[in-house]
Formats: sequence, structure tokens, C-alpha cells
Amino acid sequence: MDLSMKWLKEFVELPDMPIRSFTEAMTMSGSKVEGWRKEGGEIQNVVVGKVLSLERHPDSDHMWITMTDAGSGEPLQIITGAQNLKVGDLVPVALHNSCLPGGKKIKKGKLRGLESNGMLCSLSELGLTKHDFPYAIEDGIFVIQEDCRPGQPIQEAIGLDDTVVEFEITSNRPDCFSVIGLAREAAATFHKPLKLHTPAVKGGHGSGTEMVSVSVEAPDLCPMYSARVVKNVRVKPSPRWLRERLRAMGVRPINNIVDITNYVMLEYGQPMHSFDYRFIQGHKITVRRAKEGEKITTLDGTPRTLRKKNLVIADENRAIAVAGVMGGENSEIVDDTTTIVFESACFKGPSVRTTARDLCMRTDASSLYEKGLDPNNCIPALDRACELVELLDAGDVTDGILKDSHFSPERRRIRLEPDWTNRFLDISLSAEKMKTILSKLDCEFDGDEILVPSFRPDLVHKADIAEEIARFYGYDKIASTALSGGAQGKYTAGQKFEKLIGDTMLALGASEIMTYSFISPKYYDKIRMPADSPLRNSIVISNPLGEDTGIMRTTALPSMMEILSRNYNNRNDSACLYELATEYHPTSAEQLPEEKLELVCGMYGNGSDFFTAKGMVEDLLEKLNVTEWDISAAPEEFAYHPGRCAALTIGGNPLGIIGEIHPKVMENYGMDCRAFSFTLDVDSLFQNAGMDKTYRPLPKFPAVARDLALICEDKIPVMSLEKAIRAGAGSLLERIELFDIYRGEQIEKGKKSVAFRIVLRSPDSTLTEEQITAAMNRAIKELENIGAILRS
Repeated sequence: MDLSMKWLKEFVELPDMPIRSFTEAMTMSGSKVEGWRKEGGEIQNVVVGKVLSLERHPDSDHMWITMTDAGSGEPLQIITGAQNLKVGDLVPVALHNSCLPGGKKIKKGKLRGLESNGMLCSLSELGLTKHDFPYAIEDGIFVIQEDCRPGQPIQEAIGLDDTVVEFEITSNRPDCFSVIGLAREAAATFHKPLKLHTPAVKGGHGSGTEMVSVSVEAPDLCPMYSARVVKNVRVKPSPRWLRERLRAMGVRPINNIVDITNYVMLEYGQPMHSFDYRFIQGHKITVRRAKEGEKITTLDGTPRTLRKKNLVIADENRAIAVAGVMGGENSEIVDDTTTIVFESACFKGPSVRTTARDLCMRTDASSLYEKGLDPNNCIPALDRACELVELLDAGDVTDGILKDSHFSPERRRIRLEPDWTNRFLDISLSAEKMKTILSKLDCEFDGDEILVPSFRPDLVHKADIAEEIARFYGYDKIASTALSGGAQGKYTAGQKFEKLIGDTMLALGASEIMTYSFISPKYYDKIRMPADSPLRNSIVISNPLGEDTGIMRTTALPSMMEILSRNYNNRNDSACLYELATEYHPTSAEQLPEEKLELVCGMYGNGSDFFTAKGMVEDLLEKLNVTEWDISAAPEEFAYHPGRCAALTIGGNPLGIIGEIHPKVMENYGMDCRAFSFTLDVDSLFQNAGMDKTYRPLPKFPAVARDLALICEDKIPVMSLEKAIRAGAGSLLERIELFDIYRGEQIEKGKKSVAFRIVLRSPDSTLTEEQITAAMNRAIKELENIGAILRS
């Protein structure tokens, strides 16, 4: 809901303050402000100018040389191609270094060899249309007819200087979808009186009640219907003040009759409609349910077929409007209309909403009716419209209001319970102060009972009353208290573990991705999965989104490869991605599938290789404090290069796979490079992670380092050598560091030289030479058992 600050001042005299102070105070009192804008804010350094002289440009048959008084003392020479100017005209002048809507910059320059110190502006160049200034022309310079002076800022001269505040209004406050409703909130917020105007209609042009009749045949859907007849309609442009207010509120001015209905809707929050009296057959208006299959062409020119549950406004023979949504083309106001019927009615919100939904149309009126309007507002809004008709000389208002009402004017009653309210809000406020706050909101009192205004459908419980008191007492004045009786939200152990995995992967340089759990069966072929692989047994989706989303994945590798190939084909030089992906493995027809969380990482480019992937796994396992894991060659993995793939196990159970993606798989994904991936079973990681941190004091005794160079078969993994050393050195071993692997002429073919640095330390004493020698001998013996000997 937009609010014109100029319009607001008609109802509330606010103190002088920055707009930010106003918006902050309104937000604190419960009317949330989304933002604000200054009309004409994009226009800079544009002023009113007076044309002093006009001469033809010597080198052009359509340009004019003007001397223009822009209020700066010396007249400015400005060249223009407009043909609608004469001496003495007042025009907008964009001076040197000015700015127009859309970011257009104006600087002085030369046109056909002569200097031009700015530009004379048209309506469109100021972001305006002929609807804003009907006397202007669209294809020429805007000749201003307003009372202004040379040098005056253009915004001030033409009324383009309003400040508009945008409010976010909740649907339970239909009263605030109006200027008066927001004015009431502002008056209560700033402790100022609300100045409401009671419409006064003179009438005196015959009896309208004798010209047309109204009746409501569906009182459950229309609690109030009212109308008034206006004769001798004189359609013309609205005055400037009205056009300015409509424009500020985001409504385009059309003509006085249309503008009046829009103006009243904005001011009172009451939608209105007008019919051409000639087209109301039988001069009888009936509010009824539509006949099944009944047709109407609405004002937007669209034929529509109605259903029995839709509410319509009808004459004696046909529907002439869809109630609360849009009027019909068969009763619209046309150029030769002389007599109109103003309608102001209240329709039930759910009925209007379902009708608008059924007809696939949503209007400003329907969006208001959906929220539930006040039937008591219909007559004041109708009177205001007729008052404006007389004020704008738009027609002659007849006497008498046509109405058919079916609602109780009784106010809702809620008992004021000060003690309960104070306990509920944790404040200490007297009953008199509570009544003072509520009185500002038009609440009245009958003893200890609150008479709720009819325009406040949201006040139904004493807790709603407490909320009203709280927001005007001041939320900032209510002391903060700890939440009691509720659960304390925190991460579970599993969530903490997953977060630690994610944080570690990000620290290792990987970027997180999220992919769909449903894939195409063709994805298994792309990763070379054997036809008899148990992983092809997937959950089939009964209503898939498409052919490529027909099954639930049993492995996340295809999803990772799809993203890697997309990055590669988008010419990204490198990528390192990870996902905590869910895999789905069928159990039985009666049970849900087993959901397995898998960490999958993929990378290419930027020097990545098998050892990059292995190093990331080692760092991750160290961070998770997962120990006692083993690694071995895995040439049988179908998606990986047979000579560059390893399987990780822990306690004899599978933990994950590290390897280079098979070249044929890379070809299937259109990637002409090498890619590497690893997958880890998150459940196994969680079960074997040492998440409890224990304190270990710094060592008091010195460490001893020994280098060990070995000769062994090339096929023996380094990991096996490390395990043999750990087994032999025992508790004295602090760490092992691999620092060299050599294959060459000095080593027998089929063998390799591996060198380790072994660090020994005792927590209890300084190691003796005998202890060191014994530990090293045990390690050498364990190495000899697997075929490794000391290098001579």
C-alpha cells in the first residue's frame, strides 16, 4: 500500500521530522514500512524556463534557436526541434549536468555548429504522460500552464514533489488499505488528533429512488448494497490536486468520473463501480448468484462463462457485473453517457476470491474484498463520491440513497482485563492508560467492555486487544525475558558431524553443490555400470517430472559428473565440487527404501590428480579423527581408471573409493580432460569418528628421529610398509614421514626404494640407545616379513 504524505497531512498534522523518523515510528507501532521514494527523485537540475525569443537555425529548416530565461540571470541559448513553442511560453529546462528519468544525462554541446546550453523537455522526458497534464501535447515541448516562475525547480512547479511511503499491510488489516486507515495509525503513533471529514451532498436534482431499484437475493454473500444516481454527467479531466494524489499512489488519472471512483477506493478503502443508467434494463439492479453457464463480457473485453456459485450484479434480464471483481462491457460508461449509477457495496471475501480465481482475473477491487471489508463503510464512501461529483462539477446528484442491507450494526464486545493483559505482556499499565490507547483506535467503552470498531475484523480475542496495547505502549519498552516451556533448538550430533564435513571440504577448496535425487536410468550407462550390477535396482517414480527423472539414484557419481561436465562445457578451466548426497536403496515392496548419505567430490583442471584427491581424503579423515583406515588398489571399479583407483576400508568394511574417472566415462560426458573423484560413506565415517576431544600435555622429553631406506617390490603399497613399521615400533612411535620414493637404474627392475623418517618418543623418560635400537629392529623385522629389506 502506497501512501502520499501530502494526502496524509489532510487527516493528521504531523510534527516536522525526517521521513526516516516517520517510517521508523510507524514500523515500531505495527505498520511496517518497506521503503519510500521521492516523486521526481530521478530529475536533477531541471527548472522552469521562459522563452524570450525564437529564431530559425541558419543550418536547419526545422530547428529553432531559443533564448530562455532559466532564473540564472543571463538568458541561455538552447536549440530545439520542437514546433509548438512561442515567445513567453514557460517550459521545463534541463540545464548543463542535469539528469532525467531513466538515468539520461544532459550536458551542453553544439547542434549544427551552434552552442546549446541544455535541453527543453517534453512530458515523456520527465516521466509523465498526457493523463498527468491533459492540456499538454505528446509530441512537443511541455508548455506549462501552472502558476510558476523561471528558475523554479520543475518538481515544485508541477507538483512532482510528493513523498510516497510503501507499507506492507497484512491481510487481517483491511482498514489499513486506505489513506484514512493509515492516517488513523499515524495519529495514534504520534499522539495527534485524527481529522476526519464527513461528506456533505447537496443533491436536489430529482429523486434517484424513483429512477432505479436495488435488491439483494443472496444476503449471505452481500450484506450491504447501496447506490446513487447522478444526472447530466460532464466527463472532463480532473483537477490537478486530484491527479497528483492519484499519480503519487500509483494510479493513472483518466477522467473525472473514473478518477472519483479510484480516489474514493484509495481514501476509504471501499471499491466503487459506476453503470450507465441507460443500459440497466428494467431499471432494476439485483444482486444474485449467477445461472449455471451464464455469460458476460467484462470490461477487459473478455467473454466469460459463469458458474452458479459466482455472485453477479444483474438488471432485469442479464448480468451486468461480476460482483466485487469487474464490471460488464454491456453497462460501461461511454462518451455519450449522461446518467450514471454509483455502486458502493460489500461482498463476502471468500465469494469474491473464489470467483476471481474461477475466472482467472484479479483486480484491485477483488484484492480488497478478499480481505473482508466493513459494510458500514459503504454509505460514507458513496456520499464521498457524490460530494466529489459536485465539487468537480462532474454531474448533478439526485436525492435518496438506494440500499438493501442484511447485516447487524451491533459492535463486537470484548472485556478489558487489565490484570491479564499486564501478565500476558509482562508490563505494568493502568486500566485508564489502556483505555486511552484503545480510544485512539476508535474503540469505545461500555463499562469494562470494549466496543470494537466495525472496521477492525482482526480484534476478536483479549489477546488481540493486548497486541494493540503493546504496539502503542512500545515494544521497545517491554523487558526481554527468557523463553520458558519451549525446546531449546540445537544441532544434533549427526548435524554437527555433517556441518564439520562441509566446513572441512570448503576449507580444502571445494564448492558445495546440490543436485536432484531423481535421475534417468541412462545415467547408469554413462558411468559404465554393468547390466547385472545390484545398483541398477532403483526405486521407480510413479509420476516423474519427465523422462530424465524417472528413478531414485543408488549412486551420486552420475549427478556429480553432470555438474562437472556442465562446468567443463561452459569453459570453466577448473572445478572442485562436493555434495552430501542422499542415495536410495530398495529394501522390500512394503518398506521405504534405505536412505544412505554419501560424500561425493569431483574435480578437474588446476593441476588436480589422484594424489590431490587422496590428500583431501586424508585431511578430511584427520579432521574427523577417523583412524585405523586402510587403502588398497581397486582395479574392478567400473567408473574409474583400472590402474588409478583405490578402495578405502575401515575394520574390514567399505568406507569409500578414490580414483581417476575412466576415459570412456569422460568421453560419455563430453569432457576432453582428466577428472578425479572420491566418495565416502558418511554413516561409516560417523560411526568411526572420534569426536570427543581429549587433552594431551606437551611432551616433556626429547624425540629421536631415524631415517629408514627400504627396497621392496614395486607392487607393495607404501601404506603396507607404514603399517609394518607401526606394528614393530609400537608405543614409542610418534609419527612416520615418507620423504622419498625412487625407481631407476640403480634399483633392480620391478622394485622401488622407499625412504621414511621415523620419530620416536617416550612420554615417561628420555629414550636410551637400547630402546631405540630395539624398536628399529622390530620394525625392520616386520618389514622383512612383507618382503622389504634395508637398502645398502
